Amino acid sequence: MCLGIPGQVVEIMDEAAHIAKVDVGGVRRNVNIGLLAGTSDAVDLGDWVLIHVGFALSKIDEEEAASTIKFLEGLGEAYEDELEQLKGSDIA
Repeated sequence: MCLGIPGQVVEIMDEAAHIAKVDVGGVRRNVNIGLLAGTSDAVDLGDWVLIHVGFALSKIDEEEAASTIKFLEGLGEAYEDELEQLKGSDIA
């Protein structure tokens, strides 16, 4: 199962390459934020984004992030599997 998971931007790693360090459930990974660059949803430090396969697909507010995380945690194994896959992946 592939899920879109909320994560919070903790560092902009490379503005030119659109790479940000995002915290997802305590796992920090580099994520491509290029899909949101130059839009009204451009990403900054502290913002929450919905992540899928290493890309930030949309910016979400903190309330939506919290409710989505709560829902995903309720899925149990599927969410845990997704976090494990995230731990083993990273983009340069």
